[in-house]
This record gives sequence, structure tokens and C-alpha cells, in this order.
Amino acid sequence: MKESQVTEFKSSWRDEYLKWICAFANTDGGKLIIGVDDTGKPVGVTDSKKLLEDLPNRFRDILGIIPSIRLKKQKMKDILEIEVEPSYAPISYHGRFYVRSGSTI
Repeated sequence: MKESQVTEFKSSWRDEYLKWICAFANTDGGKLIIGVDDTGKPVGVTDSKKLLEDLPNRFRDILGIIPSIRLKKQKMKDILEIEVEPSYAPISYHGRFYVRSGSTI
């Protein structure tokens, strides 16, 4: 699997990745995969249970959407797969509207 218009890899979670979630919602949707490096190699996330509890609330409170989040195992490492559906209304992150173009926002 490679990064693309609808797939983005991140090795760990940072709140700035809410921009990516916003951009996916404002374009064709997509998946943000946390715990995978840029080459697609699983590196795992350290606190998957806490992220599974916290992220849906952050998405709802900050972006007003609730993407699906799944915990998966790859090579014995926890990977979070966040799937974002395209939104019927524009979504903003701190007053800015992001869109996905190729593999960038």
C-alpha cells in the first residue's frame, strides 16, 4: 500500500493531523493510518487504547464529524485506521477549510 489521494500514513498521532481529517472530508474521503511510516512499514502506536477513546471526541468537538476508527494489528504492532467519508457540507479546522490534492493538503 502507498500514500495517495485517499491514503495517508503517519507514524504517531499529533493534533495537527486534524487538518488531514478535515481535508479528506472536504474532498473524496480517505484513510489516515496511524502507526505506519511513509514507506508503509508498520511501526505501531504506543497508546492505542487511549487514542481509541480520545480521538472520536476530538473529531466531534473540533471538526463536527465522526470518522470510523479501527484498531488493526500488522506484524504484532497496533495500527489505527481512521476512515473519513466525504462530507456533504464544508468542514473547517480552526476556521480554515482544507482539501486534499494528490497526497498533500
